[in-house]
Amino acid sequence: MYMLKEPQCCPRKSYFSREEIEKHSPSRKDGIDLNTESHLRKLYCSFLQDLGMKLKVPQVTIATAMLLCHRFYMCQSHAKNDWQTVATVSMFLACKVEETPRLLRDVVVVAYELIYRWDPSAPRRIRQKEVYDKQKKLILIGESFLLATVAFDFNIQHPYKPLVSALKRLKISHNDLAKVAWNFVNDWLCTTLCLQYKPHYIAAGSLFLAAKFHKVKLPTEKGKDWWLEFEISPKQLEGLLLISTFHFPYFLLH
Repeated sequence: MYMLKEPQCCPRKSYFSREEIEKHSPSRKDGIDLNTESHLRKLYCSFLQDLGMKLKVPQVTIATAMLLCHRFYMCQSHAKNDWQTVATVSMFLACKVEETPRLLRDVVVVAYELIYRWDPSAPRRIRQKEVYDKQKKLILIGESFLLATVAFDFNIQHPYKPLVSALKRLKISHNDLAKVAWNFVNDWLCTTLCLQYKPHYIAAGSLFLAAKFHKVKLPTEKGKDWWLEFEISPKQLEGLLLISTFHFPYFLLH
């Protein structure tokens, strides 16, 4: 891990166009192409999933950490900001935001061991005062950078609540369908779709794909089409699913 550079406060903006993400990100301006940035995104999302599980935090906290990373890199470049540092800071901050606090020491130690999992001496090394103090300082400085970059905006919502709410209202008791829909939400949060679409849109797309996967016809509620539970139109749903195929080719619908 190394120090972040050039912190700057970004406009309070939660959503971006596909063109902004793919063609005009700070990383693109520094010569990092779309495929490389997508790969780096997958790396920090995978790291956060592992880190969250080792810290035993809820999936919502992990999702918040991912979203903080996504927002950070819409304002800052991968060329100047180490993703391992940013991801560790994002998890530490997400634990506070979601009221699932973890000790700074635990976050620093577990993250370091995860980053250097290939090195059997890492667990012993991070417990040395000089090494630990250096990593602790890095995370605390990084926290200030991250806070400045996201403009202290913690208005973070996820697709989980609208998905669970719709499942209840539609009286869907198909446990496997609900589980697959939940997993689709988790998959989409590892992409930039959560920077392009509001949570209830992603929840609707996840339920639709889960129903298609299980060949289940979604019910109506009081004569209303199921998608109205998410306040989304068929055209909007189609647009979301079309873009999703770019990230997940196996979503292709026939």
